Amino acid sequence: MTSIRDALASLWSASDDAKMIQQDKQWYSWGRVRQLAELIDCSLTAIGSAQGSRIGVVVSNRVETVAAIIAILGKGRTLVTLNPMQPPSRLADDIVSAKPSVVVASQSYWDTSEFSTAIDGADIAGLAVDGVDVTCVTRRSSVESVEAAADGEPVAVEMFTSGTTGKPKRIPLSWRQLESAMDAVHEHTGAGRKGREPLTGKAALVTLAIAHIGGMWSVLQSLTEARPFVLLPRFTVDGWVDAVHEHRLAIASLPPAAMRAVLAADVPKERLESLRAVTAGTTFVSPDLADEFTDKYDIPVMIVYGATEFGGAVAGWTRPLVERWWKEKRGSVGKPFPGVDMRTVSPDGVVLPVGETGRLEVSADQVGSGEDRWVRTSDLAHLDDDGFLYIDGRADDAILRGGFKVQPETVCSALRAHPAVHDATVYGKDDERLGQVPIAVVELVPSAEVPAENELREFVRGRLTAYEVPVAIHTVDALPRGASLKVDRRRVLELVAALESARV
Repeated sequence: MTSIRDALASLWSASDDAKMIQQDKQWYSWGRVRQLAELIDCSLTAIGSAQGSRIGVVVSNRVETVAAIIAILGKGRTLVTLNPMQPPSRLADDIVSAKPSVVVASQSYWDTSEFSTAIDGADIAGLAVDGVDVTCVTRRSSVESVEAAADGEPVAVEMFTSGTTGKPKRIPLSWRQLESAMDAVHEHTGAGRKGREPLTGKAALVTLAIAHIGGMWSVLQSLTEARPFVLLPRFTVDGWVDAVHEHRLAIASLPPAAMRAVLAADVPKERLESLRAVTAGTTFVSPDLADEFTDKYDIPVMIVYGATEFGGAVAGWTRPLVERWWKEKRGSVGKPFPGVDMRTVSPDGVVLPVGETGRLEVSADQVGSGEDRWVRTSDLAHLDDDGFLYIDGRADDAILRGGFKVQPETVCSALRAHPAVHDATVYGKDDERLGQVPIAVVELVPSAEVPAENELREFVRGRLTAYEVPVAIHTVDALPRGASLKVDRRRVLELVAALESARV
């Protein structure tokens, strides 16, 4: 099994002048990343952080984050990811709730009183990391070095995410899970280090935010394979295309929204001529979109299916599968990876026959251990006679927007905080680019002045992550309710349809 710690340790055999990370057209050498990783490690050790200590990192897509990951995981500490897309107040609340021993962030965060005051009050130590500078911002009375564990297993990474199995929660990923997932991907794709000298060979590309399991996985895979990589601060068509063209990439990740952006930009075919395939996941991938991309660029789209709970992908397409089966199995997310078992069950847990739609359950080394290794997801799915997996919908109310899960109640709570709003409901509307987007309908306080839609959107923007902000907010005198006084979703949809029709 791949050992993440051993793989990270092998980086120290690379030449200091070896190119490691490219960002904004600039290469950062292993020597520079190594120096920063060692400074972070020394600072953590000085604070008292040893193996098993939980270290929070605001995981922006920057070189400093990668150095922090090396310093933390390389010494057997636990990485607690903190999402920089949250407003400062939400980020601070997340940190206080997670209670890591130490928080690592850029100085700009520590300069924000809302951030620094909350952490100092929670007795959490802090490091500011910028460039090659590491500064101890705050100290705490003591730092636990007890090894964190879930189900008795040491935890490598904790990712705060909604995942697929319920309400938002912090997902503990054990070392065994991540290492099993890495082996499964290598067996599925045939990739790996294969005797290369560290930090040689073709570069990889990190397209997604590291705060998302897709971005974190790309970084971990590049580090464990000792492969140089391009780190996009955020996705842009030009940045992605330039990386593909410059490094003659054979395979690159391209989520559905990004795929649509590349098509809309009418990128010349010759700029992507090195690609043998693109991988796509994070949210529903329309087969029409996949076909449009393939028809335009003659590049197959390899859809993958996974979740944070699984430590990454657990099913997907390969190029041979696409060539043999795509026309017949169009709409599938591919086949389970080697070592992964899947089944569907009824609401009361009865295993369903092949072909019947039910709640998807997954079993694999990277999912769990012990007698009960089956993890029930919130996805409705079916498997066909040839073992291909089809996702048929969701069993919960969550809205999956571009790979990020939006809980309607979180958005409703933010809207209800407005003085003119009495109550609110939020639902997901199908969207060609993002899979789904949140739509809100609010009921006003009696006699309240009707607020403008932009006013409501700006109001919640300071309380929500960007992807949680509704794309449309409709105002009504009263939300339609059923006998139990719950909001009647069907009548809400009819009401919104009437409102939109009246606008036209």
